[in-house]
Amino acid sequence: MSAAPRFSTLLAPPLAALLLAGCDADRPASTAPRPAPAASAATPSSAASPAPPPDTDRSYARPAADRVVAIGDLHGDLAATRAALRIAGAIDASDRWVGGKLVLVQTGDELDRGDGEQEIVDLFDRLTAEARAAGGAVYALNGNHEVMNVQLDFRYVTEGGFKDFEDAPGLDASGPQLAPVPPPARARAAAFVPGGLYAKKLAARDVIIAVGDTVFAHGGVLPSHTRYGVARINREVRAWMEGKGPPPAVVTAEDSPVWARLYSSDPPPSPGSNACAALDQALAAMSAKRMVVGHTVQRNGITSACGDKVWRIDVGMASHYGGKPAALEIAGDTVRVLTSEASEPKTPGGDKGESKKAVSGEKK
Repeated sequence: MSAAPRFSTLLAPPLAALLLAGCDADRPASTAPRPAPAASAATPSSAASPAPPPDTDRSYARPAADRVVAIGDLHGDLAATRAALRIAGAIDASDRWVGGKLVLVQTGDELDRGDGEQEIVDLFDRLTAEARAAGGAVYALNGNHEVMNVQLDFRYVTEGGFKDFEDAPGLDASGPQLAPVPPPARARAAAFVPGGLYAKKLAARDVIIAVGDTVFAHGGVLPSHTRYGVARINREVRAWMEGKGPPPAVVTAEDSPVWARLYSSDPPPSPGSNACAALDQALAAMSAKRMVVGHTVQRNGITSACGDKVWRIDVGMASHYGGKPAALEIAGDTVRVLTSEASEPKTPGGDKGESKKAVSGEKK
C-alpha cells in the first residue's frame, strides 16, 4: 500500500497560492519548482553512454498501422481538443469516432491550465472504446501534468478546474483521508489521489508506447530509460496511480520520460550532437526509426530535429498559450503536419522543421 498523500507539502501551499492569485500559470519558469532528479537518473551530458541493450520486454509495443496521427498537449481546452481530433479525421461534429482503422496517439498533458479537463479525459476514454470497435485505436499517454495531479500538485489548476470535479459521478470526497484538504480542492483531490476515480483512469494509460517503428512519449525517452526498462516504467506508474505502490522516481525525476527536454531545445539538435546521439541509442534499443514528443511548446508549429528522427508536436494549442491546433500524420515513411489550413508533407532526410523556432525553457 502506498504512503498517505503529503497534503501539507503537495497541496496546501499550491492551493493557497491559487486562491490568492487565481491561477499559478503565470509563474516564471525560472522560479517554478520542478521535481528533483533521482540519484540514478542520467544527465543530458551522459545520456548517450553507455549504449543500452535492446529492450526485451516489448509489452509497450503496438502493431504498425497504415495511418497514425499524433496530437500534443491539450491542457484543459475542450474546443482545441475537438479541433485537433477533427483535423486528424478522428471524430465528426457530434464527437463520435469516424476514424475507422486510424491509430490516434495523444502524447499527454490533457490536464491543468484549462477548465475542460474532465470532459477531455472522459472523451478520450469513450473514443478508445469506439475506435477499438471500428478496428482502430486511441492511445492517450500520461504527461508530467497527469503525474503532478496524482501527486496532488495542483499549482497549475484553474479555479474552474477545481470546480470541474465537484459533479464527477461516483466521486467520494467525504473520506477521512481527504479531511486535511481545503474544501475547494477536496473533489479534485478525491479524483486524483492514487486509487481515486480519475487516477485509475490515468492508470489505464501508458507513459511510453511504440506504434510500429515510431516511439511516443510526452517528454522523451532517453537511453537511461531503456536501460531501466520501458515496460517497467509503465508498470510502476500504473501501480502507483492505482494506489498499489509509491511514486516511481524514474517518472518524477527532472529527466524522466514526462519531464525530459533533451530533444526539444531551441535551436533544434542536429545530427552529431549529444542529444541526437542519445536519441539514436534510445531508438536502437526500442527497434524504432523515430520518436514523437510533446511537452515543449513549438511556437511556430510542429518541428523536427536530428534528421527527422524526432518530431516535437506541442504547438501550444490550448487557449492558455494561444497556438493553433495541429496534428502529425505518419503513413509508412511519409510524415505530414496537419492543420486546419493545409497539410505539409515531410519525407525523411530534410529536417524541414528545424528552421522553425521552438520555445525550450518554459515550465509546463
